[in-house]
Amino acid sequence: MTWNLWWHFGPWAQRQPAIEAVLRAVDPDVVLLQEVWSDESNDQAVDLGAALDLHVARTDPVFWNGASFGNAVLSRWPLERIADEQLPNVNGEPGHRRVVAARVDTPFGLWPVASTHLDFRADGSEVRQRQCRQLMELAKQWRGDPETDLPLVLGGDLNAVPDSDEVRMLTGRRPGVDDIVFSDAWEQAGEGRGDTWRRDNPYSAESAWPNRRIDYLLVSWPRPKPVGNPAQAWIVADGPTEVEGAESIWASDHAAVVAELRTS
Repeated sequence: MTWNLWWHFGPWAQRQPAIEAVLRAVDPDVVLLQEVWSDESNDQAVDLGAALDLHVARTDPVFWNGASFGNAVLSRWPLERIADEQLPNVNGEPGHRRVVAARVDTPFGLWPVASTHLDFRADGSEVRQRQCRQLMELAKQWRGDPETDLPLVLGGDLNAVPDSDEVRMLTGRRPGVDDIVFSDAWEQAGEGRGDTWRRDNPYSAESAWPNRRIDYLLVSWPRPKPVGNPAQAWIVADGPTEVEGAESIWASDHAAVVAELRTS
């Protein structure tokens, strides 16, 4: 599962029980989160892990307006953080956008996963292409032997639609990095458009963007057949969430993507 939790925006305190309720209902083996926060007394990723009995790896806190802004991996199995990397900004220098990678000790073997969040500007395709190229270079290090090892699963808010140059690079439709591309789980196993940014969400109703799919679960290729092939993919948190003892509320400004992957 991959999900952007919308940091400290909107009715953030009221949204926390809804976020937990969605995760509890989906019960993912691994969830890749973006826009997680922490402050001097709380850490959203750690708190969710404790509530749901999940192991946690996250980016080092980088504070903005009193709270950190980062990415995290939560897993039902033990995991080890293997990288926390800055991605390039518009000038090609290390920026505040990051990717966190972990190696999860699954029953199927050590499985590398990563969570990332790319530049958000509508006119930012060039910087997102730089970020995607770096992600592909890093992915080649994290995936191990493509002929025998489990593939890298990359989840994130890419802030880009499927026919953008940056996503086309990741999925092999335009030049990227030799010896690696990614399969898009929704493209292979989802039904319909799979919009994760939705105008029926009250948090995005006044956005300049139309309905669009900007959140992805991607699996590196080459990989041992058929491991990592998506069997199904679906959208959750695409409406208000019922919370016991409170009014229903939209948990985030993004819907989440869930996929079931082949393990053998």
